Amino acid sequence: MTPEELAAHLPKGSVFAECDADQLADLLAAGTLQTTRSNDEILRQGDEGTSLVIVLDGVVRISMVTPNGREIILDYAEAGAVLGEIAVLDGQPRTASAIAMWPGRVLRLSRTAFEGFIERHPKVAIRLLREMARRLRETDSTIESDRAFTTAPRLARYLKRLTDQKVHGTRLTRDLSQSELGSFVGISRENINRQLAAWASEGVIELTQGKIRIIDPDYLTQIAEAAE
Repeated sequence: MTPEELAAHLPKGSVFAECDADQLADLLAAGTLQTTRSNDEILRQGDEGTSLVIVLDGVVRISMVTPNGREIILDYAEAGAVLGEIAVLDGQPRTASAIAMWPGRVLRLSRTAFEGFIERHPKVAIRLLREMARRLRETDSTIESDRAFTTAPRLARYLKRLTDQKVHGTRLTRDLSQSELGSFVGISRENINRQLAAWASEGVIELTQGKIRIIDPDYLTQIAEAAE
């Protein structure tokens, strides 16, 4: 992969998107390209943080398993996302697993290689800190939602996070089953089904073969902000 090809996989606003060609060449030299298949475990909860990955293609599910065996979906990562950096930085076991949802590619950097890259290009560290701060704010918002909001505002908030506004109407950027959506939002499948059916009857969303298309994103925004 060339630096130009790597740049094409890094969306605007992602941590490494502002790197120039020389920095991207250095990044490629420091890392190892890996091809992933559906359900490949890229990072494993509990493992030592010996490396991090940069997602180049595909979608990766970030989840953790509770002591009673329940899977909690924390997020979905796409091209440009950096995963595993917390365990690399603090040396503690990984708090979550990263599973490829379908075939893709990642660039993996060992802890030593990543630290060397950051020392050579310190501005990247600032961008990584900003991204970590953004995630922390998102986590705070999720905790607030889980504790304070009823089903409709909680579900509306999560749907807004998973939408792509570059199409007519709005569709989810990833195809999720309603049970997966429930694991992500932390609401039972029955309550998910009930709320989605209500919104479909009101013309807020459209349900087609299990896929969700948002017809009225402004209404969802009002619902998401109703409890604020």
